[in-house]
Amino acid sequence: MSLNIVHLVGRTGTDPEIRYFDSGSVKCRLTLAVNRPTKKDDPPDWFELEIWGKTAEVAANYAKKGSLIGVQGSLKIDTWSDRTTGENRSKPVIRVDKLDLLGSKRDNENYNQNNDNF
Repeated sequence: MSLNIVHLVGRTGTDPEIRYFDSGSVKCRLTLAVNRPTKKDDPPDWFELEIWGKTAEVAANYAKKGSLIGVQGSLKIDTWSDRTTGENRSKPVIRVDKLDLLGSKRDNENYNQNNDNF
């Protein structure tokens, strides 16, 4: 048996980047900052999110920088060859299956006004 499930709750670090493909597919990318519950002075952990389909459109329309969201998905590793050095590179990405918009629009606006250095 194998299991690859990731649950995260945090604030978006960027506005969503949405991309429409000729095939009709829709993909959205954004970053998520997640604070550790143990130490408040530690910097947040940052995750790159990849969202597809209707969920991607919801993210693009409603999740802005600083929005509080919850996601459920799986961890995948993107790999590529560096164009300049030819070295193999990789990075972890969360492939989101479920997106929950947490907090109200007012909460998100207040957060953005109070946290310009986010």
